[in-house]
Amino acid sequence: MFNIFKKQETEKESNHPSIIAVACLLIHSAKIDENYTDKENRIIKDAIIEMGAESDKIDKIMQDAELKEKDSNQILGFTREVKNISEEDKKIIIEALWDIIYSDEDADMYETNLMRRLSGLLYLDPKVVGDIKEKVRQKKI
Repeated sequence: MFNIFKKQETEKESNHPSIIAVACLLIHSAKIDENYTDKENRIIKDAIIEMGAESDKIDKIMQDAELKEKDSNQILGFTREVKNISEEDKKIIIEALWDIIYSDEDADMYETNLMRRLSGLLYLDPKVVGDIKEKVRQKKI
C-alpha cells in the first residue's frame, strides 16, 4: 500500500534511518506505560510492514529499533527523521500509535501526553490526530 521505505536491492532495508525511526517511535509508545506486550509488538510489526518493510526483514528491523530506542532518552531524534515524510504516511503512524495505546483498552495520561507531543513534533493538526484517535477507539468497541 504505502511504500515509503522500499529501497533498491543494493541498499539494506534495516539500515534505512526512517524505518528505524518509525519503529523506535512505535516501540517507545508501547513502552511508555511500562507494559510492552506481544500484542503491541505485533501491531508495530504489522504497521511497519504496511508501510513497505519486507516481512522477512521485520525481525532485524525490530531488533535494531529496540536497541536504538533503549539507548535513547528522548523522542526528538526519532521525530527528526519521520517529520519529513508525507502527511498521509504520518497519519498511518499516528493510527498505529493509537492502536498500540488502545491495545490494552485504556489510554493513560503518559500515553495521551506522548500523542500530544508527537502531533506537534510531526506537524500534524491536533484535530486530525483526534479524528484518528476516535477511529481507533470505534474499532475497539
